[in-house]
Amino acid sequence: MLEGIEYWEELRESPSQMEVCVAIFANVLELDEHGEPLNEEHAARRAAAWLHRYCTGELPAGEPDFEPWECQLH
Repeated sequence: MLEGIEYWEELRESPSQMEVCVAIFANVLELDEHGEPLNEEHAARRAAAWLHRYCTGELPAGEPDFEPWECQLH
């Protein structure tokens, strides 16, 4: 999803955007009763989709828009 996108340069210029990316991953991640991740790949995909949109202005094809709770900083 991020192949060919120079997202590191973008994030270096605006570190607060990295904070949002980490928030999305943490907000989407679900853990079981032992603290083991249940949907790590999905959480990583949502964070990557946000980076894609931040760098290109568009979500990847087929990716749903973000819900407010996904991007909420705590």
